[in-house]
Amino acid sequence: MKFVDEVVITAKAGGGGNGCVSFRREKYIEYGGPDGGDGGDGGSVFLQANKGLNTLADFRHVRFYEAGRGANGFSRNMTGAKGEDRIIQVPIGTMVYVEETDEFIGDLTEDGQIIKVVQGGYHGLGNLRYKSSVNRAPRQSKPGSEGETRVLRLEMKVLADVGLLGLPNAGKSTLISAVSSATPKVANYPFTTLYPNLGVVKVDMSKSFVIADIPGIIEGAAEGAGLGIQFLKHLSRTSLLLHMVDIAPMNEEDDPVDSVRVIEKELKKYGDELDQRERWLVLNKLDLLLPDEQIERCDDIVKRLNWKGKVFKISAATKLNTKELTYEIMKYMDEQVYLNEQAEFVKE
Repeated sequence: MKFVDEVVITAKAGGGGNGCVSFRREKYIEYGGPDGGDGGDGGSVFLQANKGLNTLADFRHVRFYEAGRGANGFSRNMTGAKGEDRIIQVPIGTMVYVEETDEFIGDLTEDGQIIKVVQGGYHGLGNLRYKSSVNRAPRQSKPGSEGETRVLRLEMKVLADVGLLGLPNAGKSTLISAVSSATPKVANYPFTTLYPNLGVVKVDMSKSFVIADIPGIIEGAAEGAGLGIQFLKHLSRTSLLLHMVDIAPMNEEDDPVDSVRVIEKELKKYGDELDQRERWLVLNKLDLLLPDEQIERCDDIVKRLNWKGKVFKISAATKLNTKELTYEIMKYMDEQVYLNEQAEFVKE
């Protein structure tokens, strides 16, 4: 299935039913009064998060969604039926905006969460509503109001705790397959990953985190080059970035340090404070170097980068040190949960 993370749709709520003008006509009742009932309310349109979906691809074919109209009122003070609501299923992580004004409506981050995007029209009033001491036989009624119509922009952002950064062929897909049950496509050519892959990493029976393999970013991604610009936004929800580096590139003229600088430059250009996010350096493909070369190459990269954060040396292909990496990530996640709980406690 083609990955689609942004679509524009039109949602139209149902109009309210009209009120009824009617008078009682019953045997043995000499003077029948008004008995026109109200119309029914129009149906509204809702969006609901569904964990079974992972793309907005279905919206490529259907772009217009309409709720049911309320039924008109009836005689004998019978109210018209309410219009049927329309509930549209979307992936978890979908953000909703009004296309014309860019107004933010809501963010669906939990399975089953539901938000109303357009309000159904209100019911019209029957002539019974207008009866008074001076108007015993009103012939007026009120029509139902029209339902709202909105053009909406749906943006899906992957919900993950950890995001993998790196140029194409840095080994991101290999790592996610090594530490989780995800099975992304792996090959030795650029842009093997065409859309984000999510993997659940279980550290023990009760602890786990979600890791996202983001398609490779190249120089110029923030301006739209390659695939990066389409997916940089998916990093905005992550609390930790793993910056993966190929320390043994096939082309010996490729400098791993330059590859790190390229990514850093694109993160800063993109904005959203991605360049300020907690980021760990993961030096990958140790298995392609001799033991002495591993130490020398890694130390050289760290020194020239003047890297002050955490550094991990792994081989995703052979799973060397990958378990230790996942334990450190879980420890970091637990610390973040504790800090957030403390911050909430101070607010209260």
